[in-house]
Amino acid sequence: MAANSIKHLFAPAVAAVALLALGAAAVAGPKVDSWQTGGGAKVMYVHAPDLPMVDVRVVVDAGSARDGELAGLARFTSAMLSEGAGDWDADTLAERLESRGIELGSSSLRDMAWVSVRSLVEPDVLDVALDTLRTVLAAPRFDAAAIERVRQQMQIGLRRALQSPGSVAQRRFYRTLYAGHPYAHPPGGEQASLAAIGVDDLRRFHATHYVAANAVVAIVGAVDRAAAERIAEQVTGGLAVGQKAPPLPPVPTASGAELRESFPSSQTHIYVGQAGMSRHDPDYYPLYVGNHVLGGGGLVSTLGDEVREKRGLSYSVYSYFSPMRVDGPFLMVAQTKNEQADKALQVMRETLQRFVEQGPGDKELEDAKQNLIGGFPLRIASNGKIVEYLAMMGFYDYPLDHLDTLPGKLAAVTAEQVRDAFSRRIVDAAGIAVIVGGAATGDDSSG
Repeated sequence: MAANSIKHLFAPAVAAVALLALGAAAVAGPKVDSWQTGGGAKVMYVHAPDLPMVDVRVVVDAGSARDGELAGLARFTSAMLSEGAGDWDADTLAERLESRGIELGSSSLRDMAWVSVRSLVEPDVLDVALDTLRTVLAAPRFDAAAIERVRQQMQIGLRRALQSPGSVAQRRFYRTLYAGHPYAHPPGGEQASLAAIGVDDLRRFHATHYVAANAVVAIVGAVDRAAAERIAEQVTGGLAVGQKAPPLPPVPTASGAELRESFPSSQTHIYVGQAGMSRHDPDYYPLYVGNHVLGGGGLVSTLGDEVREKRGLSYSVYSYFSPMRVDGPFLMVAQTKNEQADKALQVMRETLQRFVEQGPGDKELEDAKQNLIGGFPLRIASNGKIVEYLAMMGFYDYPLDHLDTLPGKLAAVTAEQVRDAFSRRIVDAAGIAVIVGGAATGDDSSG
């Protein structure tokens, strides 16, 4: 073969590699500093001087995995933080913030809970924001009227969730996959557990988990390192030192099962999956990039092509890994007409099995990497997004250069690595299937 022919043969591949390298180099993240407060809280800081604002996010290892026997306790506690603290009842606290344009937020997931403030750096405003955050973290009031208000809100939210076939399917999937594990019950709780939670439970949970040793403080904004150090000490200064939450148990092995549940809807929701990966999984990048080809790219994905485009079996179909402290789930999710549910499930499993056996094509893989690397800057395009990412990094003990190295690690993933990781990690075409909608066969108890 002539030299020119060889050059043209390899030109597309060389160009793709060059573009990936260029993309990886072009999206270097902001400089991250880290230290510990005097009480033992980890601090993650990024100087962002362009806007006269600061975002502070305090994350604690106090998600629903720490609920114990009272499902929903972590989220209930988190919701109470903005319902009055120190000398301020809920109305006084809200007015204190709104009159100064300060934003306060709190929520929780399975692994973590967090409280955040966004404020101008003007001293009079920032001092109020930081003093409020400190008090909300350390001295929530747990007033009786506020407890009942939050309980009612959570119960209403739960009833709404149980009216959605997608929510019912998701709840049942987690309950089945994580049977006996702290990840099994839903963060929003159950009706019986929400009714049973009392002020003593809330105070005990708060005193145990909202402590400095169990906290990460993320700070992003127009404050220098010295100011950031003062902020971190101020917002955590009211917390007891305490202890870090103990490690979670490993995820149990769940055998494959097909669970069907009737639901009065015109659409059936399908959840198919198994235990996936943790935040520090050695196969993290091949699984993450491979899934973008399989179903993480939405309509432009293997699942989207096979299930929706070629066969018209689904309104939407996608897949994802949800990495957590210990193995979070790998899931394929679809919505389809009731009468098409069995066929859609069959095609989803067959498509996954082919992907496990064959892996992605070279062009599919390069397109996926380009998409992920090109979209990465949008994930850290604002101070609010950076502080969320920074808090995640601190919570899961990511290296400080994670934002810099992530694009390069994505670009380095090969098709062989994807095939190897999926063939070792994804079994029995993803094991558990939960189908909610249409006629039921077998047990139809709700989640």
